[in-house]
Amino acid sequence: MKMKYDESDNAFIRVSRTLTDKVSDLMGGLFSKTEMSEVLTEILKVDPNFDKDKFLKLCEKDIIPNILEAMIRGDLDVLKDWCYEATYSQLAHPIQQAKSMGLQFNSKILDIDNIDLAMGKMMEQGPVLIITFQAQLVMVITNQKDEVVEGDQDKVLRMLYVWALCRDQDELNPYAAWRLLDISSSATEQIL
Repeated sequence: MKMKYDESDNAFIRVSRTLTDKVSDLMGGLFSKTEMSEVLTEILKVDPNFDKDKFLKLCEKDIIPNILEAMIRGDLDVLKDWCYEATYSQLAHPIQQAKSMGLQFNSKILDIDNIDLAMGKMMEQGPVLIITFQAQLVMVITNQKDEVVEGDQDKVLRMLYVWALCRDQDELNPYAAWRLLDISSSATEQIL
């Protein structure tokens, strides 16, 4: 019967089929798993106490400051601990180049705000949460004579970051389980 219904050319049945397809698409969309719920379910399997708001606080107080500070200070050891290999290589290359030329990083973070959980995605590495945030930074690179070669000590940059944080499912400690999988940023000059 179902096959006859699906293949029928009768005008009444075609209209009926279109209507039932639209209703089932709408209802199916309401009750089907979203990618975010799939990611959160996967995280909860390993960390039953996971909470989105606590995660964002952890990002604000621990994850973002540690990684961002390591990036702007050129601290490769800290970056290596917090990043996946591909991301570490992407971030470490310009730092290694600058250090090989005898340059020093004298940048500082002024503020981190507007932290938001944008989306979740299942990747081969595990469940990934994508966060967005803004940071106010003073970016300065100096040479051995302490002369500024890049940046400006009086210029505040507002950076918009998008980070993909992946939960290492083998790590039981929820504070050590998150690592940076991907990063994107854009800068605008802050007008004070």
